[in-house]
Amino acid sequence: MNKYKQLPRLMVFSIVAQKQSFTEAAKYLKISKSAVSQQITTLEAEFGVRLINRTTRDLSLTSAGVKLLDRCRVLQDQFALIFNDLEELGVSPKGRFAVTYPHSLESTIVLPVIEQICIEFPNLEPVLIADDTPIDLVANQIDVSIHIGELPDSGYRALPIGSLTELFCATPLYLNKHGNISSTEELCCHRWISTSWQQPNTKVTCTATGKVNSIVLNEFAKSNTLPGTIGMALKHLGIALIPDIVAKPMIQSGNLVHIAKHIRGPEWPVYSVHAYQTEKPIHITRLHQLICRKFQEM
Repeated sequence: MNKYKQLPRLMVFSIVAQKQSFTEAAKYLKISKSAVSQQITTLEAEFGVRLINRTTRDLSLTSAGVKLLDRCRVLQDQFALIFNDLEELGVSPKGRFAVTYPHSLESTIVLPVIEQICIEFPNLEPVLIADDTPIDLVANQIDVSIHIGELPDSGYRALPIGSLTELFCATPLYLNKHGNISSTEELCCHRWISTSWQQPNTKVTCTATGKVNSIVLNEFAKSNTLPGTIGMALKHLGIALIPDIVAKPMIQSGNLVHIAKHIRGPEWPVYSVHAYQTEKPIHITRLHQLICRKFQEM
């Protein structure tokens, strides 16, 4: 006997038992009275036990029927919960959806992901906040933060996305004017354009050996945003340390050159952070999935 096939019959039985009428149960279920009767007869035959005593005027439950009805009430409650959950899953999220992130992720990661989020959840109203300084989620009504670097202690939930590695870059014109750069000594002699989070005393890694060294770069200019740093570098003013996910498209286009390729700058973990303590909304889960996919593609 396939027990799962009995589920609809159990539901029919519970309606008949609660309505105390085949006729009323048929109306409620929007099927014929004979179909209701057939379901009960089949259920009793399958289990080999009488559940309902029938007369021409009335019906009553047997002792087995009374016991089964108690179980079916629990089953009905679970059915209701399941369908409520399914209905909630089908409801499209709507309203304000605030996301904060560093400038370095805006064009290559966040904007393409938000475009897809708006296609899948058209009732959302994105609020994008590019800021290289971490913003408190609750105080600023932020739904998700994309965080680069080690996480501070907090009660927020963090999901790993990937990592960023900073690459030394310069324009072809700058290199034509000042010469190629291939060693740490040469890096330290050139004018370096920094961002707000970078310091002249910087740890670099030799990709061939994995050895980590500290070098002191020659800071020439500074910007509080990555776009500002890149903008100065693109004006041929000096070299810059740029996250790989941002640098690679510009290297492929020829606007920048990856210099001293065997030397890389610091590596930073990347997380998506949210304040939901229970099950997070479906669009936040989807945002994390899409960002992870973008990092993998890069």
